[in-house]
Amino acid sequence: MTVRILFLGPLGDLAGTPEIEAQTPLDWAGLLALVSDALTDELQSERINVACAGKVLANKTDLLARDGDEVALLPPVSGG
Repeated sequence: MTVRILFLGPLGDLAGTPEIEAQTPLDWAGLLALVSDALTDELQSERINVACAGKVLANKTDLLARDGDEVALLPPVSGG
């Protein structure tokens, strides 16, 4: 049973890969345990949003991904 984690934009550079798979269920603490310290610090920033199963979470610490879910880590959007 796995979940797919997508590191979008510059988060992929920090992770060294655009995506990984993890065992389920996956909560916020489990996600942070999977990544490097630098990426952990970045993910804890208020600027980073998390989507699970296609829905952006109001509180990313409420993450609870189950088998087949996709977790997208969303960096701030810029543009003009």
